[in-house]
Amino acid sequence: MMMRYGKKFYNKYKNYILFNKNIIIAGTAALIVGIFFTQFFAQQSKDNFLNSIVTLFVEYGIYIPLFALFFYFDNKSRYVNPSSGKRNYANIKNDIIKLFTIFSISEIVYSISKVSVHFQLMQISFEPYQATIIGSFTAWFIFLVIINSGAKIVKLFKNSNS
Repeated sequence: MMMRYGKKFYNKYKNYILFNKNIIIAGTAALIVGIFFTQFFAQQSKDNFLNSIVTLFVEYGIYIPLFALFFYFDNKSRYVNPSSGKRNYANIKNDIIKLFTIFSISEIVYSISKVSVHFQLMQISFEPYQATIIGSFTAWFIFLVIINSGAKIVKLFKNSNS
């Protein structure tokens, strides 16, 4: 009974589950690199605000390409016309616009909250790696709520059952 409910739930929300999986995997990779980078940067410079900003850019350099790659692999069947087998550039363009829209809003909120928390924690003498971890998890929570709401609003997965 539980297995059947679990499969039904998964099938209904598969696209959102995969979407969040991609965000979490890419975000985790970015966090790991960010932890090491912020610690290294703190040894080179005592400017906490600059540390927060540069760490954010380093994390984006890891996060965005990984997410894009994972998202494409999970959704590539949506971008092929089943009858002809050719790429459907209209679907690709449409999804890119929707993703750009929801990520723009979500990433602004993420960036502000991440940098603010990271900076404030470093100001009160947290270790740089601790500030990065706490700042990232706080910002991720806010980000996930906003991006999932945005995906629903722009109907990113309009062809799904959800």
